Amino acid sequence: MKGILKRYLSGDGAVVCSVLDGTEMCREMERIHKTSAVCTAALGRLSMAASLIGYTLKNPGDTVTVRLDGGGPAGILLAVADDLGNVKSYVDHPVVELPLNAKGKLDVAGAVGTDGTLFVIKDIGMKEPYSGQTALVSGEIAEDVTQYFADSEQVPTACGLGVLVNPDLTVNCAGGYLVQLLPFAPESDIVQLEENLKDITSVTELMQRGMDADAIAQKLMAGLNAELLDKSEPAYACDCSRERTAKMLASLDVPTLREMAAEMPEIEVCCHFCTNKYVFTPAEITAMADAKEAKNS
Repeated sequence: MKGILKRYLSGDGAVVCSVLDGTEMCREMERIHKTSAVCTAALGRLSMAASLIGYTLKNPGDTVTVRLDGGGPAGILLAVADDLGNVKSYVDHPVVELPLNAKGKLDVAGAVGTDGTLFVIKDIGMKEPYSGQTALVSGEIAEDVTQYFADSEQVPTACGLGVLVNPDLTVNCAGGYLVQLLPFAPESDIVQLEENLKDITSVTELMQRGMDADAIAQKLMAGLNAELLDKSEPAYACDCSRERTAKMLASLDVPTLREMAAEMPEIEVCCHFCTNKYVFTPAEITAMADAKEAKNS
């Protein structure tokens, strides 16, 4: 259930291109969240965007959270990725049914909304996470990611994202790319990239034609003498555990813990990202309260 994520660098070192085959990742996402077709497309796009952005992070343990709040019927969409591109994601309302849009495609913008904000929070080991945001420009997600980089990081970027959903609601294919110009990129690189991007219709169309991540990267970077820089095999992966859930519960205040222990026969916590459930007994919750009280006394 792993994806393929490859990063290329132009011969002059001025253009970086990452291409993701996220088909297996999106299939696992759909299996867990049981999303409707348009929500699969929306959450899949956001998940792959987070994976691609995560892969730009420099250090092991760095993470990025991408949050989209567009005011649409799907509610808030959230995706969290690490430096290898591994991702987990969540949508408030996984089942939304909408007519196809004017182009005969799944109406992602209609599901997520267009009146809102895309937030990007990078936790890179500093005292406070870096946070940037941009107003949504289309709700189609790829264009919004492109705008985010222009507004918040001043990095000229081209982003493409696509999820093709089968009639039975499974994922046929899914992919994405991120092409970025470094500050010293010459005008000739910009002109070449603009020409290359004119030939890119959609990521899923290229994938249906049998093109893999390498072939798509070479098409995006044609004329730039691109070479493979590095690669990863990211997955849809949640890092929740009973231990981490217990720490989260133990962070609650003592009165809340004692109330939970007194009123609930068992305390069940469900992970939003993977739907795993962790059950705690009233005795365990009482022990947390006792330990916290003793520590504070």
